[in-house]
Amino acid sequence: MSNQAIAVKEPVRTEGYLDSFQMLSGVGLIIFMWSHMLLVASVNLGAGVMNAIADFLEKYYLAQTGGPAIFALFLVHFVLAARKLPFRMKEQKEIWEHSKRFNHTDTWLWMVQAGTAMIILIMGSIHMWTVLTDLPIMAAKSAHRIQGGWWLLFYLLLLPMIELHTSIGFYRIGVKWGFITRADRKFWKRIENRVTLTMVGIGLVTLINFYFIQKAM
Repeated sequence: MSNQAIAVKEPVRTEGYLDSFQMLSGVGLIIFMWSHMLLVASVNLGAGVMNAIADFLEKYYLAQTGGPAIFALFLVHFVLAARKLPFRMKEQKEIWEHSKRFNHTDTWLWMVQAGTAMIILIMGSIHMWTVLTDLPIMAAKSAHRIQGGWWLLFYLLLLPMIELHTSIGFYRIGVKWGFITRADRKFWKRIENRVTLTMVGIGLVTLINFYFIQKAM
């Protein structure tokens, strides 16, 4: 094989590996975020239910080790995805103009996912740092945080950003890797929208519970 052929083949193979790692890290984070949402929402069944789950996670050091592991995966996924994000103003203007010209739903979905990624990077890091440096997790402690200061507004913004990003990510992974075909894209877009609305609804009910019902410490 000639040196020219190797020079062409290797970058393509490397990009393929990086795309695969990006997909796998994305899938892992989607599973975590949906699971995390449901676990936190257990407070809607009673503070004792949430505390029992938190006690189980901490008893077996799942929170202490899993939290930093998820944070590391979160950063790895962002670095892999950042390869394709436009950080320069000129690039951002070009992407915006192309998106308006194409006016294609999947292109706009990518734009939303790219935008939410930047917000989640900052706000998600703040959230994880706050929770992991204030263990153990307790319903009363979460209620105290949300009932005080600006945290309610913080989570009201972070909630839809995360759910949009994960649901769009789920859909785009399926399209990119061939699990979702052109023939059934409309069906999966409806599923994506319903999942987003459902998870945002669960999150809002949970925030209302923490703010108005749960007793703070």
